[in-house]
Amino acid sequence: MSKYTCFEVKVEDNVAHVIMNRPDEFNSMTRLFWKELPELIKELDKNAKARVILLRGEGKHFNAGMDLANFAPATKDGVKKDPARMRETFYHEVLELQDTFSALEECRMPTIASIQGACVGGGIDMVAACDIRYCSADAFFKIAEVDIGLAADVGTLQRLPTLMPIGAVRELSYTGRKFLPEEALALGFMNKVFDNQEDLEKGSLELAKEIASKSPLVTRVIKKQINYARDHSVKESLDYHAAWNSSLISGQDMEAAMKSYMDKSKANYDDLEPTHSFWEKEGLVP
Repeated sequence: MSKYTCFEVKVEDNVAHVIMNRPDEFNSMTRLFWKELPELIKELDKNAKARVILLRGEGKHFNAGMDLANFAPATKDGVKKDPARMRETFYHEVLELQDTFSALEECRMPTIASIQGACVGGGIDMVAACDIRYCSADAFFKIAEVDIGLAADVGTLQRLPTLMPIGAVRELSYTGRKFLPEEALALGFMNKVFDNQEDLEKGSLELAKEIASKSPLVTRVIKKQINYARDHSVKESLDYHAAWNSSLISGQDMEAAMKSYMDKSKANYDDLEPTHSFWEKEGLVP
């Protein structure tokens, strides 16, 4: 189903493989990258054929962050523009970039980042929006924006404090120093470290298949509840979960799960239903 320039996308056994496919450029993030990623995630979310998304990068490095050359300032046209109005436009551009990685957080299926080599700058923003992070022993991480005169602005500073001790987030963000898998694991940023890339790919796929074997309705509810609980009080989260569970508990899925457990067999679950906008349902979208 791949129709993208910066990614190869395929769905096999209910696992969506989203592969950054510019290894010679270390899968750096061009302008097209930022456009394509939310589009493909939303398409996977909409058609509901996948039950989990496995994100990885081809080549030696997972992701080298933003391609700065690709984001060079446009040539001045000689027209003097109001700085305040230009900053207001930039504000909306940043929100649009933030939405690129929020798509990973907001989609209905769990997301797994499988990381080898470099994961720096925008790469940190991206994997922080995923549900689970695995890496190989050769991986390294760097909140690099401070070294180019920026504060990371598309998710790192907002999501890492929910994953790691805030003191560690402050130190790594203020200094931009490189940190390695052992430290990332100890801080809670990584879920698991593998000896090499081959083991990483195998372990990541095994995890994806294990999640895909569960009821997609249940994993969807779990993801929604965890994200909500992160941002709300325990009392609010309990009430929210009660409303969701009372609405979406599936007797069909519970019966299949119990039978699978008792028989030591694989359960069969229906996929989630595809989502359609009002306009699509009304036949107003070609």
